[in-house]
Amino acid sequence: MPTTSTDPRAAAAALLVPGTTCHGFAVERRETVPELDSDAYVLRHTASGARLLYLACDDENKAFAIGFKTPPADSTGVFHILEHSVLCGSAKFPVKEPFVDLIKSSMQTFLNAMTYPDKTIYPVATTNEQDLYNLMDVYLDAVFNPAIYTKSTIFEQEGWHYELDLPEDAEGDGEGGSASLREGTLRYNGVVFNEMKGALSDPMSVLDDAVNAALYPDTAYAHESGGDPRAIPALTYEQFLDTHARHYNPSNSYITLYGDLDVDRALAFLDERYLSQSSAASRRMDAAVAAGEAPPRWRPIRWACRPPVTCEYKRVEMATTPENALVGLGLVLGSALDRKRTIAADILFEALLGSNEAPVKKAILAAGLGGNVVSYTAAESLQPYELIMLQNAQPGVARELRRVFQDACRDLCEHGVPRERLEAIISSNEYDLRQRDYGIADGVAIACDALSTWLYDDDAATLALKYGPVYEELRGDLDGSYFEDLLRELVLQNDHMALVELVPVDAAEGAEIAEAAELAAKRDAMTDAELADVVERTAALRAAQEAEDTPEAKATLPRLRVSDIGEARPEPPLVVDTTAPIPCLRHDIPTNRLAYAMQYFDLSCVAFEDLPYVTLLCRLLKQLPTSEHSAEELDNLLAGKLGFLSFTTEVMTQPDVDGVRPYLLVSAGALSEKIDALASLPREVWSSTLLADADADRMRDVLTQIRIGLEQGFINNGHSAALGRAMSYSSPSAVVREQLSGVDFYLFLRDLLEHFDERVDGLRTKLAELAERIFVADGCMASFTGSNEDFDAYWNAAGDLGLGAGDSTDAGRNALVVPTPRDCHEAFVIPSDICFAASACDPRRLGIDVTGAWAVAANALSYDYLWNEIRVKGGAYGCGFRAAGERQTAFYTYRDPAIDPSIERVARAGEWLGSFEPDEAAFEGFIVSCVSGMDAPVKPYALTKRRNTTYLAGLDPHAREERRAQMLAATPVELRSLGADVTRIAAESPTCVFGGRDVIAKSNAGFNVVDLLG
Repeated sequence: MPTTSTDPRAAAAALLVPGTTCHGFAVERRETVPELDSDAYVLRHTASGARLLYLACDDENKAFAIGFKTPPADSTGVFHILEHSVLCGSAKFPVKEPFVDLIKSSMQTFLNAMTYPDKTIYPVATTNEQDLYNLMDVYLDAVFNPAIYTKSTIFEQEGWHYELDLPEDAEGDGEGGSASLREGTLRYNGVVFNEMKGALSDPMSVLDDAVNAALYPDTAYAHESGGDPRAIPALTYEQFLDTHARHYNPSNSYITLYGDLDVDRALAFLDERYLSQSSAASRRMDAAVAAGEAPPRWRPIRWACRPPVTCEYKRVEMATTPENALVGLGLVLGSALDRKRTIAADILFEALLGSNEAPVKKAILAAGLGGNVVSYTAAESLQPYELIMLQNAQPGVARELRRVFQDACRDLCEHGVPRERLEAIISSNEYDLRQRDYGIADGVAIACDALSTWLYDDDAATLALKYGPVYEELRGDLDGSYFEDLLRELVLQNDHMALVELVPVDAAEGAEIAEAAELAAKRDAMTDAELADVVERTAALRAAQEAEDTPEAKATLPRLRVSDIGEARPEPPLVVDTTAPIPCLRHDIPTNRLAYAMQYFDLSCVAFEDLPYVTLLCRLLKQLPTSEHSAEELDNLLAGKLGFLSFTTEVMTQPDVDGVRPYLLVSAGALSEKIDALASLPREVWSSTLLADADADRMRDVLTQIRIGLEQGFINNGHSAALGRAMSYSSPSAVVREQLSGVDFYLFLRDLLEHFDERVDGLRTKLAELAERIFVADGCMASFTGSNEDFDAYWNAAGDLGLGAGDSTDAGRNALVVPTPRDCHEAFVIPSDICFAASACDPRRLGIDVTGAWAVAANALSYDYLWNEIRVKGGAYGCGFRAAGERQTAFYTYRDPAIDPSIERVARAGEWLGSFEPDEAAFEGFIVSCVSGMDAPVKPYALTKRRNTTYLAGLDPHAREERRAQMLAATPVELRSLGADVTRIAAESPTCVFGGRDVIAKSNAGFNVVDLLG
């Protein structure tokens, strides 16, 4: 029965008594999960078989998720295409893009869907309870009653379809028309098809797939669940529908509810609206049964571990640059249900390979087999595995890598894994667990974590969430031989392993050439009627994409109104504490017994040409010994005493349009009980690292790792690189960022590595000189987040942080002179089959005042015009327009199959906005989603950095409040008035592209082409 308690845990305890039934759900058990400050309830819907986990807690950021077991039988990406497609309209909500409508009209703090190797999850989160029901309603109707059964164009748009590009002088019909069809270029298009072209341009993803195929042959894990572009076109529409019908049913579902919500209402909603009703999938299956095409009962998906298999060596070729050579060693750890073993293995391999001072990584680097070694524990599968990956591998070193790795592990088994390293990793993990900063809404991350065990055993719904006892037991195991025994089993006695080498080959042998030849053959084999059908179907698809949703269809969508938005959550005022030895920005924010300390060191004392050395200084600190500790001792000390310590650079754009102020930021976090370390260890690193005598090989290793990381970023997140580079064509701040971390820094680093031996002495001298100049009290601003007691304890221990006065003269403080920006109109070649493009500028330079109304306009442009034109029609995976602040406006595309069509569509964005006439409900939705983005809960560390940036960038401390008010006051007339300015921004914002050589070559935009990684 309903309860009037406002305490979600008390309300759930009164309602969900084990052994009772509530709205068709049998309450199976209740458990306390102290790690999450919550109570967990495991239920089963009696009629449908749906499973449900409710985590009752005080979190206002409520969440819902529904997941399905979806192990693929091939690499056509059917479940990935379904993930996209079911969110393209449903029986109850017959609009084209309900997913996008929710993004632009709800108060969601998370809204997405994810395809894993064996499951698909649809999670949402919001701080508004009515919004949660709106989101649940749309998502549940999407998964159970999608429009895919009546609209084949959804499959073509999101999955794949043929397109025939005709010659410009093609005639429409007659014999000439047939001849023109034969001269046309047949190609594939589709959102998932293009997305996976981009995803599989990443050599690390390709290697991981190959390792899985070797470890788990004849299982779902041997296939690419996202879809291999070579296999996606083999998927038919009928197979697509049949796969949905067999898997998207309640008996194959896992539902999670989380947070401070009315669980009685939620269960009634689920039962009455969906779980007790028939679905499109069930009706299709019933028809198949009646026709004798399917068994009369659902076949439950059962799991069985793959018997051990040893792959001694496997070679995989990929068209990529030689620097992307990789070797992967995969080791199966056991069962997902053995949580202690999986967690212990993760700790063990982090201790052995997690840093340059880790003993096994050190041995591999010393052997000179490659540029870097990384490892990760893949725990979200039935049989978790560890992947040890050698990057920038030398040719033919695969077996030598395994030998060096095993020898190093054998030595540790015999002489013991260093306990200080294991204890440090355990302490570091426990800090992360207390911080609970998942990077996404807590309830979404927890729902995904729960499925890492629940998917394989109905009794394991909370197994992955209860880590406390495991860590307590592992701390006890430090006194015995548990970790050595585990290492011996996993490395020296493991008969379930695979060794895979990824070998770069010339691009002429790549997938693009093979695909073009395949399509040419298909075109030649088609009849004239079939070619004409391709043109007609493409036209039909375009017509469907361009058709407006009817008013009746739009009216079905649940929407919040502006009146549903509460008042802005007040933040405590930012206090500049001048009683501390260093001026300190003090943040009174609850932190769950954690403390964060930061120091911002002014870099205006550094010459522009020396800025790349500042980045190297940041990356080398913590990697080198200090006067008090060896590098290995320091590594253990930092992991054991601090939650994190980072040295980074940040560039603050000043109120003056040409003003720029870069900083070196030292950030650290610790448990309250370790305040002394928070005060002393960062100081030790910046003040006493032995830079002048640094080991050359150690420095070269770190620099090589930086280079590899940058190259991976260009391939996987080229839109970010393109945005930064495009901005640098007109903004001094962006020029500085490029010098510190962008393309200019990469080119500097690559040259430094090519001439390292002759420049290393100068490098040591330069770094030591910079450290002495930067780490001074003059121009330093501190920041502290934590309790009053922690604040006092920190400064009592820190004193003046050992900072000297520095050179406070104008000459000492104003060495930085930033070159005048210039438009280079560059296209950077990267090994990829797609491209990333961006056009950006500082609107102040155009005399444009970007108010809060611009955020509403950006929402409309991104999720209406650009989404439909560039993603839906163009097949790009992502696109958007940014106007989140007054100092940058930008258009961008992500994993885009072509450059020029997107540039042309961007050019028309202002014209579209100028004639923008949304109905009242839709416009309110744009406002609601914009404001909710500002109001979304923020973790303490992120909030601290945001407030610090506001202060140091010279922003008005009330600017967020004013911007929020401007959003709420925005009108359609105001947005239409911005159309001309959007047209100017599109025309006058310089463009930059990162993409594959073939994609760039097809552009007529006249780019200056740069072979970035060659």
